[in-house]
Amino acid sequence: MISTQCAEWFKQKNIHYGWVVAATTFLTMLSTAGAMGSAGVMIGPLQQEFGWSTAEISTAMAIRLVLFGLFGPFAAAFMNHFGVKKVVACALALIASGLLFSFYMTELWQLLLLWGIVVGMGTGMTALVLGATVATRWFSKRRGLVVGLLTASNATGQLIFLPLLASLTEDHGWRFALGVIVVFIVVTMLLVLALMRDNPADVQLPQYGESEVAPLQMRSTKLSSLLLTPLQNLRDISRTGTFWVLFLSFYVCGFSTNGLIHTHWIPMNSDFGVAAVGAASMLALIGLFDFVGTILSGWLSDRFDNRWLLFWFYGLRGLSLIFLSYSGFGTGALLVFAIFYGLDWVATVPPTVKLTAQRYGTQTANMTFGWIFAGHQIGAATAAYVAGVMRTDLETYMPALQLAGALCIMAALLVMVLRNRSA
Repeated sequence: MISTQCAEWFKQKNIHYGWVVAATTFLTMLSTAGAMGSAGVMIGPLQQEFGWSTAEISTAMAIRLVLFGLFGPFAAAFMNHFGVKKVVACALALIASGLLFSFYMTELWQLLLLWGIVVGMGTGMTALVLGATVATRWFSKRRGLVVGLLTASNATGQLIFLPLLASLTEDHGWRFALGVIVVFIVVTMLLVLALMRDNPADVQLPQYGESEVAPLQMRSTKLSSLLLTPLQNLRDISRTGTFWVLFLSFYVCGFSTNGLIHTHWIPMNSDFGVAAVGAASMLALIGLFDFVGTILSGWLSDRFDNRWLLFWFYGLRGLSLIFLSYSGFGTGALLVFAIFYGLDWVATVPPTVKLTAQRYGTQTANMTFGWIFAGHQIGAATAAYVAGVMRTDLETYMPALQLAGALCIMAALLVMVLRNRSA
């Protein structure tokens, strides 16, 4: 296998193959971010071509976001059973198919099916659970840093792709723009098939930071066990207070990022006369600061009390959203918002992953985080729908921004009830 030969070559260079797996995962999450990032750019073109309202299009986005989250725990079970490579390759194929078939849609139910269900299922299997799985399997040391890097790839990819998608849509139409994303996904899928391995033991290596090769765990062959394991995990963790604190705080995280800003940023700016390409470029700037902030968060999560990190991350995000609602969306105000909000975009993920692994153990950390991430996406779906309805009924997004800001401040206070032993 190519991966075996590569692992041996990197071993001779004294480079752990886990970094190659992490890089492949980075590209995977970056490419699927393009599919997720298409939503904000496509609202306007879909309205113009098909006459669908913001609320109708937001419904499809909400379905996608819910499935993006709910598939996380089951994706973890699939990865534990079938292996990371097979699950990721199938997920990328599903996303590419959903985008390709959407070129020919003419009815709203087709949008709900393709962008809502098909793309939602595919992206759900390559969401943050994938990054958490790779980080916990391949890295004993530098785990927080790796989680930060992989998280940044997903969130930053969504934001960086937006200017490209906006420009291509404006010049060549939304179908051409999505075609570029499909090509990127297919190339990534080929790299996954060539380079991805499920465990360090597959290439006769220990975890990064360890000295002994861990034995491979036996996989269950019963389909019923595969499907029931995530539900049994949910039953167990739902009896603990830590789960609900992390679940609810992550609900707010999704509400204030993917669902609100990521989905509605471009139409929100258009209400103030900001062109789509300009708004997308500002999101790219947010993405730049997000990349720095998330990696810094991963570094900090290895060294400081993760409860206090979450307190400051949620609190500052809430203040930035409230500031934006009163800013008038001038250029200077948007720059200030881009810096503070960008540094905080998904900085909450590394501390949340660390708290999850420390409280529930590394064996089920990816599945447990999958359920916590489900809360993130339920929050995102709520914001995507509620903000769309508010814009349709009230003709403004500002109450949605203020609601998100208030929820962030509440989440900052909530995480402080966690016991210090789990931080």
